[in-house]
Amino acid sequence: MKLEIFTKDQKEKRERYDISFLNKDVAMEVHNYHNNFPMYKETPFVELKNLSEKIGVKNILVKDESNRFGLNAFKVLGGSYAIGKVIAEKLNMDIKNLDFEKLTSKEVKDKLGDITFITATDGNHGRGVAWAANKLDQKSIVFMPRGSAEERVKNIEKEGATVKVLDMNYDECVREANKLAEEKGYIMVQDTAWDGYEDIPKWIMQGYMTLAWEMYETLQEKNIKPTHVFLQAGVGSFAAATTGFFINMYEGKDKPSITIVEPDTVACIYESAIANKRVLVGGDHKTIMAGLACGEPNTFGLKVLLDNCEHYIKASDEFAAFGMRVLGNPYKDDKRIISGESGAAPFGAIIKILTDDSFENARKELNINSDSNLIFVSTEGDTDAKNYLDIVWDGKYESTGGRK
Repeated sequence: MKLEIFTKDQKEKRERYDISFLNKDVAMEVHNYHNNFPMYKETPFVELKNLSEKIGVKNILVKDESNRFGLNAFKVLGGSYAIGKVIAEKLNMDIKNLDFEKLTSKEVKDKLGDITFITATDGNHGRGVAWAANKLDQKSIVFMPRGSAEERVKNIEKEGATVKVLDMNYDECVREANKLAEEKGYIMVQDTAWDGYEDIPKWIMQGYMTLAWEMYETLQEKNIKPTHVFLQAGVGSFAAATTGFFINMYEGKDKPSITIVEPDTVACIYESAIANKRVLVGGDHKTIMAGLACGEPNTFGLKVLLDNCEHYIKASDEFAAFGMRVLGNPYKDDKRIISGESGAAPFGAIIKILTDDSFENARKELNINSDSNLIFVSTEGDTDAKNYLDIVWDGKYESTGGRK
């Protein structure tokens, strides 16, 4: 098992990237948009009281996204909001006046005509884009990287998308999809941002704020102040959206410590934090954490993360597998959470750090104690059911080390 942690000093005074686009007002607007969808239901924020007591912290809470819109992952929040914003602009409307019923109406379809949305994905984002396009009676094309799970491919195809698995890594698929979009006049819906392509990635990030808003409201109801927030990152859009929102809501001494977790084979945020600039990671991106297998950070999302996160962790696949097993087989009568490879990565890494003395140095860096409230997001369920069972039932990617 391999794990490295980098700690960044955030106390120095410097000009920071403007995160007002991730504030409370925006979060409420995005939440209201999703709340108009008939299939909207707030996902559970699970308290693991017995595990908290066992490892000596005040609270552990895990946001379970396995039931989001019936798609087994949170990604639909970003894609559906971005597509809503695209449609609102085409109709010269405010998205506040574009609810699900109107968005999917024949009237809107007749005004829009035929549109093709295109994206690249490791699975969950593409399924969300395909789902939203399908509801609009529009077309979608989804490019996927080599090694994509057959189940993820089929789930996207079920939403009416044309799916192409290319002999490329994720970032190369993004470039190929963008090339086709420019050639054919398709609309690219991608959370990876680059110079000249930032509006839609920004809208996707804002779409994720429904999740963050739900967490915030629950924490307020329970009178729990988060002290440590752990977020997984691929290109960093979800992590940046949640980070920006929490920074806006918990200012000054109430600011939680935020840690980013990535696969050790493709840790572009980690490497960027060390270099203090955008670093691209090439190669095959081999990891079971398919949703995190991204080597090119979102340009402005990265700025949010570098300005506001204290810790960056890169961890091998065994930590994600460990997290899947612990969440799926909870301590005593804690509630079970079915979490996929990317969803369980931060949880697995942090719980292993806190229960295995071989990671004592990382434990000291994180400064977790008996007053700590730890926040995690299980971003997806068993989106690759075969691999989930291989790990949870058959012990694939075995974790080793002593326990307290």
